[in-house]
Amino acid sequence: MYFQSYVATDVGMKRKANEDNFCANKELGLFVVADGMGGHAAGEVASRLAVEEIESVLLQSQGDEDWTWPDTYDTSASLTANKLRFAINLANEKIRRTTLERVECRGMGTTIVAAIIRGAHCTVAHVGDSRAYLFREGKLSALTSDHSWVNEQLKQGFLTLEHARNHPFRNVITQALGSGVEVKADLKDLLLKDNDLLLLCSDGLNSMLTDHEILGVIAQNKDAHLDDMTHLLVDAANRKGGDDNITVALIRVFE
Repeated sequence: MYFQSYVATDVGMKRKANEDNFCANKELGLFVVADGMGGHAAGEVASRLAVEEIESVLLQSQGDEDWTWPDTYDTSASLTANKLRFAINLANEKIRRTTLERVECRGMGTTIVAAIIRGAHCTVAHVGDSRAYLFREGKLSALTSDHSWVNEQLKQGFLTLEHARNHPFRNVITQALGSGVEVKADLKDLLLKDNDLLLLCSDGLNSMLTDHEILGVIAQNKDAHLDDMTHLLVDAANRKGGDDNITVALIRVFE
């Protein structure tokens, strides 16, 4: 299988700077979206460090199936998933060290969502509330579950989806790179099918658009070029208010 991809990022309608960063390394099949936060524009530093470190670690391990590391190996996950988790852990440590070394970076952190595509195999990992979706045969399904206070309340039945979207704590996340010594990335391995569309995004997209609205944009433009589709999604989020930076990565796979 092969893939086509496109990434767009936008400052949104309310922010002065864009603290999102992304990676689209087609040679590795690696796509990363990071949404930085905290400090005097230090969110941009955190998200950039995360993207650069993850890409660097995976480049170093490229093609080495015997590559090992001093970390716990999850036997229920693929080798690619274990490498991606390790790269995220190293990114967390790099950001944490930077917050200790640079006063202006104290309190910074970043969410992360990443995908590696190797043939039909796809590995997705995330920390925080940046998301991954799969559009397949007219349906949109979430591949990630937000590490957020509101989502925890939703899963326990204490909030409805309607109340969650407007809750005053909806932006409170329970995990982010740089926020602690350890993070626990959620990992998912899946098999892709012909014409699947993978969407990675910062919460500037899904905080403005419901999943149903995201599906509507994609379904109505499913035959459009990916660059057009990404900009249509960004424009839709901005029309709804554009409260945050918006980054959208789309990857379409073919047999």
